[in-house]
Amino acid sequence: MDNKIFFTTSTALKGRVKQRYSDFIVEEVLEDGSVCRVERYNKKYEERTEREPLIVPERKNEEHLILNMEKINSDTASAIALITRGINVSKKRIGYAGLKDKRAITCQRISIYMPDAGLVEKFGVRGIELRNARWSEKRVELGDLSGNQFAITIRNISENEEEIRKIIDSFTKQLEKGIPNFFGNQRFGGKRMITHKVGKLLLKGKFEEAVKLYLTDTYEEEKEDVKNARINLAKSWDYKKALKEFPPLDTRSERAMLNHLVVKPNDYSGAFQTLPKKIRYLFSHAVQSDLFNKILSERIKLLGERALDQIDGDILIEGVPTIILPGYESNYASQKAGEIEQKVLEAEGINFGDFKTGQMSELSSKGERKQMVLYLKDFKLIGIEKDEFNEGKNAAIISFTLSKGNYATTVLRELIKEEIF
Repeated sequence: MDNKIFFTTSTALKGRVKQRYSDFIVEEVLEDGSVCRVERYNKKYEERTEREPLIVPERKNEEHLILNMEKINSDTASAIALITRGINVSKKRIGYAGLKDKRAITCQRISIYMPDAGLVEKFGVRGIELRNARWSEKRVELGDLSGNQFAITIRNISENEEEIRKIIDSFTKQLEKGIPNFFGNQRFGGKRMITHKVGKLLLKGKFEEAVKLYLTDTYEEEKEDVKNARINLAKSWDYKKALKEFPPLDTRSERAMLNHLVVKPNDYSGAFQTLPKKIRYLFSHAVQSDLFNKILSERIKLLGERALDQIDGDILIEGVPTIILPGYESNYASQKAGEIEQKVLEAEGINFGDFKTGQMSELSSKGERKQMVLYLKDFKLIGIEKDEFNEGKNAAIISFTLSKGNYATTVLRELIKEEIF
């Protein structure tokens, strides 16, 4: 998205997000309205009680073991990789409804197909806790959730308590009309911001360029050993040497690709297929998300404060204007709304047919539409306190609920008036 575009006019609440893992708590809301509660890692270490033994009930005819997974400072894919090794099952046997943030404390539901109950009960890895075991006939699939609840602490705020309350009060009133429903930067790989760029190359069939970009692109704050490994590979293209330099813990995906390329140096499509299928499909979805953000930014540039209002040609979902997430069965909106969509796709060199791929069918997408306005539920200021980690500063704790597919960072960037990663 255009990082200079902010829709709300409230004063910026300048502060720091995710200074500590406990500053960002995410609890998955299930389709029946129940919530996967964070219960352990939000407490100080000395206040945590001894773990309750996990008991797996006796199985009848069900095939999927359902568990609540609470984790700290670990993305969903990494946590699941640790579980697969700990209980000796393949990743294909584990299902989850959505990806959760890494620098956070999160709770989400997962399923495991026909695991060894004894190994599950014995599983113990620091930073991951499994609870509430029960059997089900149904696997947990992507999208099997209602949304997420967030409790977020913003630190290092210079304003006093009265000023903070005024800013958040003004922001809360503006939320009633909704805010632009941008995809968050984590959709594009966080600070590296690479997923949509790689995805575009994949959709165009440029597999070699896509692999090399994925392996070698760096960003300023990247760990030095990872950055150096990428830079060295870009100079030598010696995959065997690169395997010795890419650190195992931080570059699992890159190392999987490199292992393949050592054996088959020119099989770039095959290199990408070493990644889990659920990860591969994110590349084309990131392209769709990037185009959505660009269309929404263009709309705001052209229409200003009227950008979220219905205009000629808009296609509505539940009464809310939408923007295209392009695919091979897509059609533009008509009139002014469609002109904006078409202008952006043409400028990006993307057409609907690009989303019908021969190789790696998981990159294909029929396309859909997404509401351009984000409405929050239960936005609250929980409290304001002295920031114990930043002398002389204050911290504000806010909470809210979002429906699935929407991003807390979208809300935070409007409140703080800065990009959030």
